[in-house]
Amino acid sequence: MITASPTERVAQPDGDAHRSAPASPASPQLAHMPALVAEGIGTCGLVFAGCGAIMIDQISHGQITHVGVGLVFGLVVAAMIYATGHISGAHLNPAVTLGFALARHFPLRRVPAYWAAQLAGALLAAVALRVLLGDAAHLGATQPAGNAWQAFGLEVILTFFLMFVIMAVATDSRAVGQAAALAIGATVGLEALFAGPISGASMNPARSLAPALVSATWPALWVYLTAPFLGAALAALTYRWLRQASMPNRNV
Repeated sequence: MITASPTERVAQPDGDAHRSAPASPASPQLAHMPALVAEGIGTCGLVFAGCGAIMIDQISHGQITHVGVGLVFGLVVAAMIYATGHISGAHLNPAVTLGFALARHFPLRRVPAYWAAQLAGALLAAVALRVLLGDAAHLGATQPAGNAWQAFGLEVILTFFLMFVIMAVATDSRAVGQAAALAIGATVGLEALFAGPISGASMNPARSLAPALVSATWPALWVYLTAPFLGAALAALTYRWLRQASMPNRNV
């Protein structure tokens, strides 16, 4: 997950970002099409593997296990970042896209297109799972195990830490660089392992909305369409402030 697509970088805090010319100045929309397709494919892979693991775990009577499901989510996120990060930035998550935009690491005008691509990819995956595996586990739809507000609080905090890690490894040249995919995938897997049984550990509105729409599973859907955005926004702005404070002679 990097801060912007290769065809249009925005100013980075360390001042070393650049703006490269779009592939076709006469049609800037087409110049961004590869990034949108990559976002759709990456999000499709995330939902297909992650939600598919939940469904197959139920179909196989627990052979994958909860630990296995958490590992699948973490591994597929890492794989999709490596596969699409150099094309689209591999946000794979509308909340992450919003966080980057609020922290001025991504053009605000491109947010709706990225959201549309992410949702389209997630819906494609959900439809494929419905055709292949039926309605097992409601297509992996996220639902609170208990109180909806408890799940809301968990999802805000989980997404905050996920976005905080993303900001560190994807926008700060002092961080781990090419190991970003591993750090982000590990965070997703870690949070899914310990919080999944309570809130579902979605941290991703597209990942939650697509299975809900295709399986018509609506309980507490509002939690997963609001909490990740709040958590990501808070984390992006917090890390931006931390970076600015730790580099007082640099412009953000």
